[in-house]
Amino acid sequence: MDALPDPRARLEAYARQNLPRYTSYPTAPHFGPMAEATYRGWLAAIQPGDTLSLYLHIPFCKELCWYCGCHTAITRSQARLSHYAAGLVRETGLLAAALPVRPPVVSLHLGGGTPSAIGARGLGEVMAALREAFAFRADAELSVELDPRTLEDDAVALLGRAGFNRASLGVQDMDEGVQRLIGRIQPREMVESAVTRLRGAGIQAINFDLMYGLPGQDTRHVAASARFAAEMGADRVAVFGYAHVPWMKPHQKAIAEDMLPDVLARMEQAEAAERALLEAGYVAIGLDHFARPEDPMAVASRAGVLRRNFQGYTTDRAPVLLGLGASAIGALPQGYAQNLPDERAWLAAVEGGHLPVARGLELTEDDRIRRAIIEAVMCDLQLDLQRVPALVWESAVPRLAPLLRDGLARLEDGRLLVTEAGRRFVRHVAACFDARLAAAAARHSAAV
Repeated sequence: MDALPDPRARLEAYARQNLPRYTSYPTAPHFGPMAEATYRGWLAAIQPGDTLSLYLHIPFCKELCWYCGCHTAITRSQARLSHYAAGLVRETGLLAAALPVRPPVVSLHLGGGTPSAIGARGLGEVMAALREAFAFRADAELSVELDPRTLEDDAVALLGRAGFNRASLGVQDMDEGVQRLIGRIQPREMVESAVTRLRGAGIQAINFDLMYGLPGQDTRHVAASARFAAEMGADRVAVFGYAHVPWMKPHQKAIAEDMLPDVLARMEQAEAAERALLEAGYVAIGLDHFARPEDPMAVASRAGVLRRNFQGYTTDRAPVLLGLGASAIGALPQGYAQNLPDERAWLAAVEGGHLPVARGLELTEDDRIRRAIIEAVMCDLQLDLQRVPALVWESAVPRLAPLLRDGLARLEDGRLLVTEAGRRFVRHVAACFDARLAAAAARHSAAV
C-alpha cells in the first residue's frame, strides 16, 4: 500500500478495519465452553497475598437508548428486579465459599445497564451480602454507573451510606436535538442535579461518559458537551465513538443512517472534544480517556502503571477480578471466565447452587506475552522492545510497516512509540501483536 499523504484517504483506509478495543487479550470472541470445575479450580488457587476486584453486572434499564450496544434489558417489573438482586446475593455466597482464603477487595464496580434499576432496597441487600462475604480494604474504590434520568434520591443516599466514592454518569451529548435522535432526553438541569446529589451523599469522584459519531452531531455539539463536563468538575471524561451495528443490536435501526457523520467527521468530532478538554486542563490518557492531573488515573498514567480491563482504563492492579451477574466476565491468573449471558439460565444456576460460568479461556504462555505487550501499547502508547520476544516482533513488523510509514508510530531508542497523530489509531498498533485477530475480525467494531 502506498503512503497516504491525504488525511481523508489515510483515515478511511484504516477506519475500514474491524478491530477489538483490547479490554482483554485474547478477546471475548475467542472464549469457548468452560466447565464449572475448571473455574472452581482457578478460584481454589487464589493465594492469601492476592488482592481482589469485583465486577457486578446489572443488565436493566427503564428505557431503551437507541444507540446502546450493551448487554441490557428494559423492564419496570419490580418482581424481576428483586429476583435478580436475590440472585446476586446468592452468587456472592457461592463465590465466597469457593475461595480458600478471604483476600482483601480493593475495587468494586457496578455496571450495566443501569445498576440503580434494582432500587435502593436491592442495592442495599447486595452490598450487605458483599460486605459480609468479602473483606473490603478501607481505601477500596467503589464505583457505579448511573443514568441521570432515573437516579432516585433513595438510591443516591444508599450508595453514599454503602461507601461508594466514584460514579460514572452517561451523558453522551448535551444537545437536545441530538438527544431526540438517540432516544435519550436529559436536560442540563437533570445532569447538574445528579452531580449535586451524588456529591452531597459523599460521592466526590465523578466521571462523565461522552460520545461522538451520533446522529445529527457535529463538532460544536461534541465540544460543548466536553466543556460542560469540565464546568461540572468531572474528574474523568471518556469520549467513545458510537458503533452503529444494527445487525447485532436491532434497536439501532431507529437511528437513520443518513444522519450519521462520516469517518472524517467522526475524527473531527473526537479531536474537537480533545481540544476542549485539554484547554480545560485535563490530560489525555490512552485512546479515549481524559482526567484531571491530580486524579489517580492521571497519576497512574504518568507512573506507567495504568491498566486496562473489561471496564476500560483503570488504576486497579489486583491480580484477580471476579465477575458476578449474567454475562459478567472475570479475569484470573489462569485466564478468563464468563457467566451465562441469559438471565433465566444464570438465575437457575445460582439457585441450584452452581457457579454460573459458561465460557472462558485458559491463557497460554504466548497469550500472556502478547497480553502484556498489547496492554502496554494501549495504556502507555509505547513499548520497550526488549520486552518483545524475537518471534513476536518478527511477526509484527510487516503489520507495523504501514503505520510507521504513515507517521502513526515510530521507532526510537529501542522503543516503539505511538505518535500524537497515531493516538486514535492505537488499536491498529496493538493489533499488530494480536496473533488471533484474523479468526474474529468480523465480530469487532470499526476502529475509528
